[in-house]
Amino acid sequence: MFTVHHLNNSRSQRVLWLLEELGLPYEIKHYQRDAVTNLAPPALIAKHPLGKSPMLEVEGRIITESGAIVEYLCAGFGPQLVPDRDTDAYISHLELMHFAEGSAMTPILLQLYVGKLGAAGAPLAPRITQQLESHFAYMEGLLRPSGHFVQDDLSAADIMLSFPAEIAIAQGKAEMLPKLAGFVANIQARPAYRRALEKGGDYTFA
Repeated sequence: MFTVHHLNNSRSQRVLWLLEELGLPYEIKHYQRDAVTNLAPPALIAKHPLGKSPMLEVEGRIITESGAIVEYLCAGFGPQLVPDRDTDAYISHLELMHFAEGSAMTPILLQLYVGKLGAAGAPLAPRITQQLESHFAYMEGLLRPSGHFVQDDLSAADIMLSFPAEIAIAQGKAEMLPKLAGFVANIQARPAYRRALEKGGDYTFA
């Protein structure tokens, strides 16, 4: 049995979705963001020094970092979600697994934090906006005719890229990113995604 230490409105939602896609049993330990600061509660720090979600607990072992959790679960229970290692698709898979939490999330988080500075953050806004548009356009261009990123069916890269894709559409960019909007609509319609949403609770990006 897996335990997901799950923070509302967070990238943890991807882990619930993956567990549902794989049909694995799990339980959820729910944590709520502070209504004023939007930060995770101290209880998460009690589980891990960084106090971040997602965390996957396996027989007392805490696994952190979304990409590591997705790779761990796919290696043990979902090899069909990862391309064969001797293919070009596998290289794309590696790139996008890292892109999702590295390149793609950087301007998203900068926009969030700098936005709280008001006028003091204004000088950074044009560069952040440019980077957001660049990264979202890159994702738009990567989508295959099938509507997926590296395979013609669901892959681990789709799971990882779901969060920045949902952010893009939540920011009102559906018209300029029609393929990405279609990707988000399709994943959010999947039965496993809907089950994860019901179990996970508050999630404003769906």
